[in-house]
Amino acid sequence: MSDSGKTKEEKEKPAAANASSSDEEEDGQDGATMDMIRRFFSHTLNLGGSTTDTKAGPKLEKVIPDLSFEGLANHWREHGFRNIVTMVGAGISTSAGIPDFRSPGSGLYSNLKKYKLPHPTAIFDLDYFEENPTPFFALAKELYPGSFIPTPAHYFVRLLHDKGLLKRHYTQNIDTLDRLTGLPDEKIIEAHGSFHTNHCLKCQKEYDMAWMKAEIFADRLPTCREKNCKGVVKPDIVFFGENLPPRFYTCPDEDFKDCDLLIIMGTSLEVHPFASLVQRPGPRCVRLLINRDAVGRASFVPWMDPHEQSLLYNKPNNTRDVAFLGDCDAGVLALAKALGWEDELEELITNEKKKLNAKKEQPQDKEKPHSDPDHAASGSQASKKDASL
Repeated sequence: MSDSGKTKEEKEKPAAANASSSDEEEDGQDGATMDMIRRFFSHTLNLGGSTTDTKAGPKLEKVIPDLSFEGLANHWREHGFRNIVTMVGAGISTSAGIPDFRSPGSGLYSNLKKYKLPHPTAIFDLDYFEENPTPFFALAKELYPGSFIPTPAHYFVRLLHDKGLLKRHYTQNIDTLDRLTGLPDEKIIEAHGSFHTNHCLKCQKEYDMAWMKAEIFADRLPTCREKNCKGVVKPDIVFFGENLPPRFYTCPDEDFKDCDLLIIMGTSLEVHPFASLVQRPGPRCVRLLINRDAVGRASFVPWMDPHEQSLLYNKPNNTRDVAFLGDCDAGVLALAKALGWEDELEELITNEKKKLNAKKEQPQDKEKPHSDPDHAASGSQASKKDASL
């Protein structure tokens, strides 16, 4: 357009004003870009802002109206849950006297200096075990099942089973306290194995828990009884470098298909693939965390994964997650009280502890596998050789 076609105002408009207009357009584009980035981070990392913005999509409906601990208990009393899965870690066993792994100062990894390991996790490293099994069996004697009794958190899981509500119990623990509650074998998946069964690393012959306990407490290095074998017998605990039990991979598809409540207790949710179980239930499943620390929250590690399913308790876009931050025993006792199960849980604990104490008082069977003459002789030699156990 020529000057003659311009209005008086357009002719008199300074060049600086035109430049400002261009800058405003660029600022508008930058603003839109930043808004898009903010929405992305808000949706993926739950950082800042709210997902109620219409540009970010419709607000998701909460699975239960009140996502507080009290709100969950109220919903449970009024409507109930029918298919419950529990997943637990070392935190449910600490009140029994068994240390967890990672707590600074009191955790297992903080107290292994006496074993002179190349690094703390070497005690559960298969290559190191095959080279030097002595430190592991020394530790096993300190932590061996039978020296501890289940906690209220363990018995709460048993109570869920008794009420016909427990679909499956997944545990990271190797202490077998879940079994001591009377929970049936088919309900338990010991993701990291346990002392319940044992196998020779050389010929794969299986040995039971009583045999292994006798060997460990006699300070003998457990060695295979098969002729011409003499391999080291190792508890079926999953060491670094070993696969998890097959049931850990085959059962979740069925267990989480209709799961309406996932209870997570006493775990850091840092060890995979166990921690990935929190992602298995469908979007209408309530997830309850009972734990001393706030775990399972979004971090900057998985931020590029749009399907990342961190726990969202206390977040504005939370639709199903509830947290009780405190000791596991305190959490289950509070929940049992809120549900009106307090007396049932207390009675279960009392009766089962009486049974365990009665078993301890029974005379031990003298016909142990290690007592045959051939093995006794070899055991005597092993005792001299491995007196440091």
